[in-house]
Amino acid sequence: MERGGTRSPHKRRRKVLIVTCVTLVLLIVIVALSVGLTLRQGSDKFQQTFIGRCEQFKGDRSDCQNIWGAFARAYVGRDPCQVPPEAYDPLIAAAPFIPACNRVMFWSKTKTLVHDFTKKRECFKTLEQSLLGSVLDGLTWCGKEGSNETYTTGCPGWTDCDNNPVRSFWNRASAAFADVACGDVTAMLNGSISSPFSSDSIFGKIEVKRLNATKVRSMNVVLVTQKNPVTNCMNASLKDLEKELQNGINYGCKEVTESRIQECSSNEEIPCGACW
Repeated sequence: MERGGTRSPHKRRRKVLIVTCVTLVLLIVIVALSVGLTLRQGSDKFQQTFIGRCEQFKGDRSDCQNIWGAFARAYVGRDPCQVPPEAYDPLIAAAPFIPACNRVMFWSKTKTLVHDFTKKRECFKTLEQSLLGSVLDGLTWCGKEGSNETYTTGCPGWTDCDNNPVRSFWNRASAAFADVACGDVTAMLNGSISSPFSSDSIFGKIEVKRLNATKVRSMNVVLVTQKNPVTNCMNASLKDLEKELQNGINYGCKEVTESRIQECSSNEEIPCGACW
């Protein structure tokens, strides 16, 4: 102590420095705990959404827990750009697709219209109306190396890398959905664009190629048109689609106005077969 009981300036500065350092450490710890809690809550919320949707579809919580486990093992703890479609093979085995002969509906660039129709009428069934499709439709997820969490933000986008968790799931699920197709299958395509069929779409790249002529009798294209259609059933891209089908699968195409499909959606008195 100096005379008069006052501290030296050096000691006062050191005390202030110590207090400042302790405060910074506490702030870092609090922020880390807060971030960790937020991530944990996000992960828990995603799992709850998954299992809740699964239960709504199946009504079986124990089975949904098993399905969640198979799903999470595909991507948790992995580089989000290193999750290939086959990583979901155990998930497909845990929740296999059920054949819906003569009711399978594929689509490309007509999602809103297709699902408005299939939601109101039970004539057809899309991938998104299957167990896995209904659970994961509209969701984003990924993992990170060294982490047991599921992330719903900061994940790679659809085109950021080929083997990201979301893209790989839909590729694998689309293949499995097409594998069980049987009888007459239908595809609703967009007649308001110059090439309704694209070999780069999931429909063209995966689903069409997985159709098995020993089970599938025909592919019926519903080409959705407006008052002034851009394309018709003679479009060159649709000829390419016909060529892509295995020998033995018949091909047909019909131009149907969007207003007619909407009319069928809202009027159950119109038989499904009379919609187009």
